[in-house]
Amino acid sequence: MTSELQNLQASIGAIFADSKTGEAIPISFNNDVEAITATKQGVAIYDRSHWGLLKISGADRLRFLHNQSTNSIQSFKPGEGCDTVLVTSTARTIDLATALITEDAILLLVSPNRRQQLMQWLDRYIFPMDQVELQDITHDYAVFSLLGPDSPQVINKFGIIDLQQQPYGSHQLVEIAGSSLRIAVGSGLNTVGYTLIIPASVAVSVWQVLSQAGAVPLGETVWQHLRVLAGRPAPDQELTEDYNPLEAGLWQTLSFDKGCYIGQETITRLNTYKGVKQKLWGIRLKASVVAGTPILIDDVKVGKLTSYTNSDGEHFGLGYIRTKAGGVGSKVKVGEVEAEVVDVPFLTHPPL
Repeated sequence: MTSELQNLQASIGAIFADSKTGEAIPISFNNDVEAITATKQGVAIYDRSHWGLLKISGADRLRFLHNQSTNSIQSFKPGEGCDTVLVTSTARTIDLATALITEDAILLLVSPNRRQQLMQWLDRYIFPMDQVELQDITHDYAVFSLLGPDSPQVINKFGIIDLQQQPYGSHQLVEIAGSSLRIAVGSGLNTVGYTLIIPASVAVSVWQVLSQAGAVPLGETVWQHLRVLAGRPAPDQELTEDYNPLEAGLWQTLSFDKGCYIGQETITRLNTYKGVKQKLWGIRLKASVVAGTPILIDDVKVGKLTSYTNSDGEHFGLGYIRTKAGGVGSKVKVGEVEAEVVDVPFLTHPPL
């Protein structure tokens, strides 16, 4: 599948580079401006097949993931899904994942550079009495995301109408171009969209019919640009052992009444005693900077820039800032560059 899909993508202009995991992925289709426009005024298609796809099965699967992550997994039923965060015992972030509950398993879509770590991490917590099986099925499937306001019209062409008014994470098995696949509500960002999990053997034909239906191919460079603008935190940048999910603005993934889970004690204490000492914000900059640059107020360091992007002269980043130093509207310097703290749509920061 990989070579066939890459050959197809190369034929329409894809430029490939190695990802952090060493896999060749399309970083651009020589259409970056068109792809960005499509996410705002049409529909784009992003190949997420290099992301990790884990399968958790067995009678104890819901309880198991419920106990290993921040969301209330046991409350979800087949056909539903959610985002959840896997954290250390001290609530430091490992990854932001999407869990889809099926009739007989949980499909867990994880970041590309966290797949192997999470396989090992989760396996540590499977005990002999647990009826849980963990599989890495990444190479058995392709994963595509449709992004943009015309995404519903594209799936309409294939007779898929049941999902359009359903909440985030809702999913079902459908048939596209004679192939059975799973489609879920949500693009991975804050844009309207869907994510498709497709048997590897039919990935090429599904990519072709989606392209023929109007989806514009979108490479990794544009995805990373959109990720920063939206505020989706990424491993090794915003999601590290320096930060917890409350600081990262991932409150939508947290359940405060689900009972005991890994990291629960720390998260509950931080919430109860208003202990969030720093928060992740958008940073609108007046010039280019490098991720890792200190954020300053009156020449005093109050945080650090974690990601940076630019487009058409617009400079934007993400960064953690001490809670007491200020929030939206604060004027800061990132190194020597003047900047302003702004909201980003992917993140939530309840007032303390």
